[in-house]
Amino acid sequence: MSDFVHDGWSLYIAIITLASLVACAVLLKMMSTRKLAPGEKPGTTGHIWDEDLQEWHNPMPSWWMWLFYITIVFALVYLILYPGLGSYKGSLGWTSTGQYQDEQKQAAATYGPVIDKYLKQDVVKVAADPAAREIGQRLFLNYCAQCHGSDAGGSKGYPNLRDSDWLYGGTPEMIKTTLLNGRNGVMPPMGAAVGGSEDVRDVAHYVLSLSGRTHDSLRAQRGKPKFAANCVACHGADGKGNQQIGAPNLTDDIWLYGGTEAVISETIVKGRMNQMPAHKDFLDEGKIHLLSAYVLGLSGQVAK
Repeated sequence: MSDFVHDGWSLYIAIITLASLVACAVLLKMMSTRKLAPGEKPGTTGHIWDEDLQEWHNPMPSWWMWLFYITIVFALVYLILYPGLGSYKGSLGWTSTGQYQDEQKQAAATYGPVIDKYLKQDVVKVAADPAAREIGQRLFLNYCAQCHGSDAGGSKGYPNLRDSDWLYGGTPEMIKTTLLNGRNGVMPPMGAAVGGSEDVRDVAHYVLSLSGRTHDSLRAQRGKPKFAANCVACHGADGKGNQQIGAPNLTDDIWLYGGTEAVISETIVKGRMNQMPAHKDFLDEGKIHLLSAYVLGLSGQVAK
């Protein structure tokens, strides 16, 4: 895009825009000057389809012609008042950024006092307030539902926010930290470290055994020492994970990508990488506070 930032491009765009309007007016004039003499019948353009379907060369109706002229005049007036001719800002000085900022100021004046009221309250108390939950739900649907679903039930690779299972912790402070700063969850590929494909299957069956799922006990027995050698640093010796680094609990039968042997083996071999974006750049403190309260309430930790 560095080729298109020179000032000459602004002049080029302005000339092309105006020339296009003038060309439309000239073409309209040329096509509307022909008139039929009294008693003269219009001819055809010479185009014939399906043996007898002809295109007639009739003059354009006057109302249509003047309507076209009006649109050209409207376009010229618009280009004088608003941006459209290269870097020319228009006589009204309107910009989309300025309009957005004005709308933000109006919204802050309207909703600011309401949000400030909740900002002064504890997150747990806000989570128990029905009116606050309605505001939090709207914020959730706007900013979070794209990944976690409108019902907050999540999907493959996106956590369910209603099951009280937390990768990084479910305290009000931790939820707010997650919203503010985002998260970067990474499990490195462990296939080479574990061994061959059969070794990977053995570890997968041991992981299945940790949550009580159907598994091959012999493979699980062989996979246990491989798990201890390669996986306990993150998931712990008991497989219950580590919220400090976002390592999942493997004993609770809650799966982010799925709990079959094939999916677990894929995770071991290829690893996983998840990212939740930071919201602090586009949500103010009050909205983060309300969202934190709403998410806290989703998990059933707050009496309603």
